[in-house]
Amino acid sequence: MKRIALAFLFLVSATLAVPAQAAEEKGTDTYKYLDLFGAVFERVRSGYVEKVTDKKLIEAAINGMLQALDPHSNYLSAEAFKEMQVDTAGKFGGLGIQVTTERGVVKVISPIDGTPAAKAGIRANDLITHIDGKPIIGISLREAVKMMRGPVDSRITVKIRRKGVDPFDVSIVRAIITVKSVRYRTIGNVGYIRITAFNQQTTVGLHAALAEFRRKPGKAWRGVVLDLRNNPGGLLSQAIDVSDSFLDRGEIVSTRGREAKISSRYNAKKGDLADGLPIVVLINGGSASASEIVAGALQDHRRAILMGTKSFGKGSVQTVIPLGSQGAMRLTTARYYTPSGRSIQAKGIVPDIVVEQAKVTALTPRGGGREADLPNALDVENKDGGKKQDEGRAGAAGKAPPEDYQLARAVGLLRGIALYKKLDAGE
Repeated sequence: MKRIALAFLFLVSATLAVPAQAAEEKGTDTYKYLDLFGAVFERVRSGYVEKVTDKKLIEAAINGMLQALDPHSNYLSAEAFKEMQVDTAGKFGGLGIQVTTERGVVKVISPIDGTPAAKAGIRANDLITHIDGKPIIGISLREAVKMMRGPVDSRITVKIRRKGVDPFDVSIVRAIITVKSVRYRTIGNVGYIRITAFNQQTTVGLHAALAEFRRKPGKAWRGVVLDLRNNPGGLLSQAIDVSDSFLDRGEIVSTRGREAKISSRYNAKKGDLADGLPIVVLINGGSASASEIVAGALQDHRRAILMGTKSFGKGSVQTVIPLGSQGAMRLTTARYYTPSGRSIQAKGIVPDIVVEQAKVTALTPRGGGREADLPNALDVENKDGGKKQDEGRAGAAGKAPPEDYQLARAVGLLRGIALYKKLDAGE
């Protein structure tokens, strides 16, 4: 028994590459607990109803140790480690949702735009309780993700628990998920950029969008909407580069760990690719991690107005430590702080203007119409040679989709800022 405990201690020490440290006092309980582990390990090994491999038991023990620390620390098998590398490259197989665990239940951080999950109506904060009829409450996040992944074109049914409605089933067809993390278009004279995740292609896509806007002939740009709603995050380096694209100077984010060597500060380099245009950043409860870094940096530097609802609140840094052929471990090593020193963790970013998503329906006005409808009304005095005057000088062309109330508010705000500046300049 002692031999198994010592063997496990050696395995963990070698696998995790943790340097040995002398006990601070003689009465340490370390070996007592390792003996306990050895006793449980041997009992499961010999008495469990079905034969279980040592590899499976030890990997489960390591994963349990890490997951007991926080929701984001875990062990990655060699296969899972490869999948994670594919994820950050921007292409992976599955449903297209970013998930975490909450009280033993899989919680959706956000669906990725254009994926089977998004098309099936999965939303941020949905709880997944069953997969293909099997309850998944209490299983590890890794196991749940593995159950959700499978052959392309195969069908999966997940049971969703959503606030305010009875639990319901959603049938989804699996697909290869290729994430184009940046989409952009123009809404009249406002540039719209949607970032769905922070992978290795994000900064390139953002720069391409801004360059395309600058090439539009005859456009008097009113500003840029940066849409980070339902963006679950991703690579820290990409969040820093995206923030840097809009800042001329100053700190972007700092990370602080238990030891000083883990702490870092990241600063902007000169050059604002938006040329000082007003920016509105849209966030909501599905905006997490790297999204919150960008939102917090632009808010603290007063470079952008944040609009929407409070973000997710994931302000911790995970370091992926390769373990050779045995995979890797993801370990929480630090916390994020915005330039003003705010911690994002469990607090999130509060927008400058809170705007809940809503559906706006035009009301039919009551009463007798307008002046022109009255009997014997005077003709309009037109001093412009009979040319018809447009209603609303901001222009109706290029409106935001009417079903996206938050985006419509963001576009309206940028046009309002531009109009105020024009009036203030006496134009």
